[in-house]
This record gives sequence, structure tokens and C-alpha cells, in this order.
Amino acid sequence: MPGLFRAPLRHLLSAWTEIRLAEPEVADLHLDPSLPTIYVLPRPALSDALLLENYTRQHQMPAAEGRLSVDQVSVARCVALPARRLRRWPGRPAVVAPFTELIAANENVQIVPVSVFWGRAPGKEFGFWHLLAADNWQLTGRLRRALSVMVNGRDVEIQFGAPLQLADILDDREPELTNRKVARLLRVHFRRVRTRVLGPDLSHRSTLIEGVVSSPEVRHTISELQSTPNERSHGKLPRLQRRARRYGNEIASNMTYPVLRFMASALRRLWNRLYDGVDVTGLERVKQLAGDSTLVYVPCHRSHIDYLLLSYVLFRDGLMPPHIAAGRNLDMPVVGPVLRRGGAFFLRRSFRDNRLYGAVFNEYLHRLLAGGYSMEYFIEGGRSRSGRMLPPRPGMLSMTLRSFLRTQQQHARSVVFVPIYIGYERILENASYQRELGGGRKHRETPLGLLKVLGRLREEYGRVSVNIGEPLNIASFLDAQQPQWRQENDQRPDWLKDAVFELGQSLCQRINAVAALNPVNLVGLALLATPHRALEYGMLKGQLDLLCSLISPTPSRPGPTLPEGNADAWIDQVVTLGMIDRREQSLGEIITADASQAALLGWYRNNVLHLFALPALVAFSFRSYDTRSIDELTNLLSPLWPMLARELAVPVGDDLRQQLIRIVEHLVAVELLTEQSGQYQPCNSLEARERLRLLGQMIQPSLERNTLLVDTLLASPSGSLSRDELCQRSRSLAERLALLSGRAAPEFFDLRLFESLVDSLIADGWVWEEEQQLVFGSDLQHAASNAMQLLDASLQRRLAAVTGPQEKA
Repeated sequence: MPGLFRAPLRHLLSAWTEIRLAEPEVADLHLDPSLPTIYVLPRPALSDALLLENYTRQHQMPAAEGRLSVDQVSVARCVALPARRLRRWPGRPAVVAPFTELIAANENVQIVPVSVFWGRAPGKEFGFWHLLAADNWQLTGRLRRALSVMVNGRDVEIQFGAPLQLADILDDREPELTNRKVARLLRVHFRRVRTRVLGPDLSHRSTLIEGVVSSPEVRHTISELQSTPNERSHGKLPRLQRRARRYGNEIASNMTYPVLRFMASALRRLWNRLYDGVDVTGLERVKQLAGDSTLVYVPCHRSHIDYLLLSYVLFRDGLMPPHIAAGRNLDMPVVGPVLRRGGAFFLRRSFRDNRLYGAVFNEYLHRLLAGGYSMEYFIEGGRSRSGRMLPPRPGMLSMTLRSFLRTQQQHARSVVFVPIYIGYERILENASYQRELGGGRKHRETPLGLLKVLGRLREEYGRVSVNIGEPLNIASFLDAQQPQWRQENDQRPDWLKDAVFELGQSLCQRINAVAALNPVNLVGLALLATPHRALEYGMLKGQLDLLCSLISPTPSRPGPTLPEGNADAWIDQVVTLGMIDRREQSLGEIITADASQAALLGWYRNNVLHLFALPALVAFSFRSYDTRSIDELTNLLSPLWPMLARELAVPVGDDLRQQLIRIVEHLVAVELLTEQSGQYQPCNSLEARERLRLLGQMIQPSLERNTLLVDTLLASPSGSLSRDELCQRSRSLAERLALLSGRAAPEFFDLRLFESLVDSLIADGWVWEEEQQLVFGSDLQHAASNAMQLLDASLQRRLAAVTGPQEKA
């Protein structure tokens, strides 16, 4: 275009457009200032070129306008890969990439690929937005590009690729062949970026549902139901097909770009009003995977906000939001249609007895994964009322594994789980969680309930953390679990159940490994370790610093994150959120929490208790014995630690002795323990002893609960109690213990915790089931004896007071 028109158009575009996201930062591109720079666009588009020229001017980058002269070669500073033509007309030259002259002259330049997205609509086969404006997988004509600039000018993204030096590609081949190689590398890069940002092409919803209903798997299920009629499946073929289609409509999402864009704008305002900020860690590793792999996001589930928060973060940072598995209870008037258009697909809590529904849902899930769509679901099943990671449910994990085994026959894209920890300084559901843990009935979600939540938006809620854990590639996981899996054609192999269990455990551990420490959970850890929920201000500060010192992130692997600031700022933040109170005293300030505040703090403490479980267990072991060696600690804790580790979803570790050595040496370094001739004992300082005692008391509730359950089991003959009987009896005793000890924490006697403990005993081989009765041997009695050694006389008497009446009964 002549310069007479180009400059005014560039100024007009600069005034009209707003770049919402540009990454990476200019400094992170690491451009070589000694080399000439050529920018490459994926296709010819004047709007993209002008936008790039404006951006490079504003950010002091090498110019993208005009021509570049390198010795005797003159090329444009911004070029585009030519569009591929399916048919070559007579007399029209073949389209080639524009690097031949530079290659022939053996000149070195740095090539920077640039992708520009005007809006971010996932491609659809039909629809107004496909025809009109937003970027998708289809190439755009001039009219459509002009409409796209007009409609999406305030929602533009620029993605820069890593610079590619031409000298690194030059070889002895003909310049034309090398030119094609450069073009091929750039096209692969552009395709990966578009997949990451836009996701794969979306089929129209009705087309997808029809494909599910007519699939061989669903038709086979319908055929079987016809041949074995009963009260649920009796009916003719058309009736069963209509039912399958109805299930498909009930399940399937209807992701649409206008709703995604509306929700991104609305949620940005919501987070700005609700929270002081959203901190995201580790998203770079997701971006590296997104172009080549199908991603399955598996966050922990603490709040209804989780659904919206993760999609918002991904959309904001240049990734396609996932399809989200949501409970059918959220498919309510007004809210359900919006969530469905934002990517939610709905499932029933249980459909084990409905074969047709199960077949439709499995096929729908398989088509999403096989199509390369990213997905999100919560492996815990529901929100955690206790604040800790719940045991994983096998349903969605099993369906994902079966779908993966099915697609591997076609050499499909790799599937990678992305574990995510979401941590809050304050959640919206505080009151309802406490009511439910105390025995209250769970209220059904309604639009009216949502309006009540909106009325609390003016309150303080602090910050939110979204931490990305270490991704888990399904193929690599199966290689370690079942090396021969590639040679099997069975979609339900015998080893699937065990693999699903191990997969769930691994994902829970990876989520917990990247927990976010914040002022609320740190204060909760320290304050709730005291019998009366009160600490001197200076002691609390010292305890917060001690807890942070125990966290040592590993550079090679993602780990926990620490809050910004210092202990004084953290305490101020928790006071601002209304979680604790300050009491001015003549001898110094005291921090306290009343019963209701303590119940809330317990939920946040449980978010991160697992990070300190083993150090706390070591500190607790010095409660009744002043001197211990490493060998004594190892022998004492070896039977106890695996059960605690499984309960808290942390790895047991390969060498407990080495872990104990590191912890004890750290406690010596912070002057809580002293060492003499291989024997360790608490320091003589009263303050040091108190800090060690507070550290140990963090794990005391878990030890008491575990000991209570094991004592309840041992009080009856082996094989006389079922799982449900043991859990119910233990829960009643734990509630009694909570009343006797003044522990105002309903989560202490949460039934799901006892169910998880029984699962841990069975998984570790302490207990096994015979004819639905729990059977145990002498090893369990030995472990119980070790646990009792940790408890001092007062704690043993307290447990005896609780379990004594039960034993007599």
C-alpha cells in the first residue's frame, strides 16, 4: 500500500485498537541487537502489519515498517507467509516463502514469528460470529477482516515466538529447499500457537450430540437394552434414541464466544471488587504443553468460585478456557445456560444404574478428548467442607483413562493432567461449610442463593492464589504403572482399577505440593496450636517466621509459595479480614480468636497442614521424651507416617531416615533442638521449648483422631466390624472427644475423614476386608503401641475416657 494511505491507516488503527495481551515481554524475547530483525506473520493481513508497526514503535523494538538492506539484499522488515492455494492456475507462479534471496546470499538475520488475534472465538461450523468477526481457524477475507477490526478492536492479542536465526538453519541444500524448510518450521509454530489460544475447531452442538447418539458405542448399548428390557429401558428403538438425544442435550456444553467475552469482562470486574488480586504461578509450563497436548485441568475444589476463576485466568493469560464438568445441581434457571455457554457440561452425581446415560456421557467425554479440547474437572467430586484435600473419586479419572486407551489406536495427541491448587484468604461459603460440618443440611443451589451471595461482595476477601503443579502425562504414567499397556486392545483391562487409584493419589499429591501459604492459613496454623486460641504478638510473629523457614522450594520442581511481606503485615491482614482480634495489654499485645473465628481458621489451616505434617510429627515426638536419636525417631515414626501421609495426600518418601535428618538439622539450626553425641533434645530456653511445643501441637488432632479410630477397631475382635460401623462409631467418639477437650472444630469429626483413614489402613496393608468385615493382625497393634508412645499421660487419659465406655459396651 502506498505510504500516502498507510500512515493515516496506522494512526487510525492505533486510536481504535487496544492490545489486551502481548507476550512474552520484550525483554524476555532476548533479541540480538547485533542482528537485523524480520517479523513474520502467518498470513497476509494489512491490519496485522499496521498493528505490529505501532506496537514495535511504542515498545522500542526493532522497527517493523519499511525495508531492510543487508549487503546487496533488500527485504521487507515485516513479511507474511503466503496463503496456500489448493489449485495452481496456469501462468500463476507458485507461492513461496520470502527468504530465498537472504538464503542465497548466505546472510544471517533473526526471524521473529508474530501471531495476532482479533478476538478469540473458538471456530464453529455455523453461527453469526463465524461469519462476521472473531478470529478462528478459517482464513479471513478483506471484508471480514475489516469487520473483525471494527468489532474486536478492543480485544487484541499479540503472541511473539522465540527468535529464529537464519544461520542456524542454513545447510548445503538448494536455497529453495532451505526456504521451504524455514516456512515449514514457521507454519508448525503458528499452528501450535493457534491451537493453544483458540483450541481446536468446535463442532456445532447439535452436530456433536447427533454424532454421540449415532456412535457405535451408544448404538450398541441401545441394542442391548432392546434385547433385555426392564422397567428402566423398556421401549422401542425410536424411544431409546430420543432418550439418548435428551441425555446428550442435558449433558453437552454450548461454548460461544460472545458469552466467553462477556464473562471475561464481568469476571474481571468481579475479581477487582471481590479480591485484592489473583496471583498465578507456573502457567508458563502449561503454555509450553498447550500447543501439542490435550490438557485436563484438575484443580482442588474449595469454592463455587473455582469454576469461574480458572477459566478467567486461562482466558486472561492467552489460553483457551476448558470445557468444565459441573454438577447437574448448577444447571439451574438463568445460571445454567450462562455456564453452559461458557463451556460447562453437566453430569449427574451417579449414573451407575442408568446404562444409556453412562454410554452417552462416556461417548461425549471421549469426543472432547479425541478432538483435542481442553477439559476441567474436580477429582474430589465435591467441595471440601473440611478444607483439606478429599480422597479422589475414580469416576472421571477412569473415563479419561479409558478414552485415552481408545484413542491411542489412532496415535492421537498426548493427554496431560495439569494439577492446580487454588487458595483463598477468605471464601464465600464460610458460614455454610461450618453449618454443614456441624450436622446441618446442605442447601440446594438456587438463583436466589446466588443473589444473596452478591449481597456480600462489599466485604473483604483478601487475595487468591492459583498455583500450577507438575503436569502428569498419561502415557508416561502408564509406562511406569503398566509397561505393556501399549500392546493391549482392551479398553477395560484388569489393571485399570489399580491404575486409576494410583493416578488419583499422584494428582492429589501434586496439587498439595504447590499449596499457597497466605496470612490466614499461617496464622491459623500457629494460633490453633494453642489450647485457648491466644498468643502474645511477639510469639506469633516468631512462629510465623518458623513455619516459613520450614518450606524449602525445590528449583527443579514446583513447590509451595510464600506470601509477600512480613509477619507484621500478615497479622494486620488477618485482623482486617475479621479472622482474629487484637487485645491490648499492659505487658504487650495479645492476638486471640473466639470460638467462631477459630472454627473458620481451622478450615484454612487444613488447606496447608500437610506441608508441615512431618516436621510437626518430629516436634511432637519430643513432647514426652526429652532425648531421641535419629534411629529412635525412625523406628518410632515408621509405622505412623505412611498413614498420616496418605490421609494428608503427601508422598511418603523413599527414605524416611533422610527426611528426619534434614528436619532435625533444621530445628537445630533455628535453635529449637540441640545435638550432642548423636542425641537430640529441646533447647533449655523456655521460649524455644514453647515454640517447639506449638509446632508439634499442629499435628495433635490428626494423631488423636487416628489413634481413636485404631483403638476403636482394636477394642473389638478382628472381623467383627464393617467399614461403615467403624466409621460411624469413630465419628461419635470423636465428637465426644471434641466436647471433652473444648475443640470447637466440626471438621475434627467429619465422617469423610474417618472413611479416608480406613482406606489408608487398607491401602497400607494394616487392615483388609473379608466378607465386608475388617480383619487385622498384630502389626496394627504394634503401630497403635507406637502411637501411644507419642502421647503423654494426659492425652492417653483423655482418649481412655472417650473409648472406655465404648469398650465396656
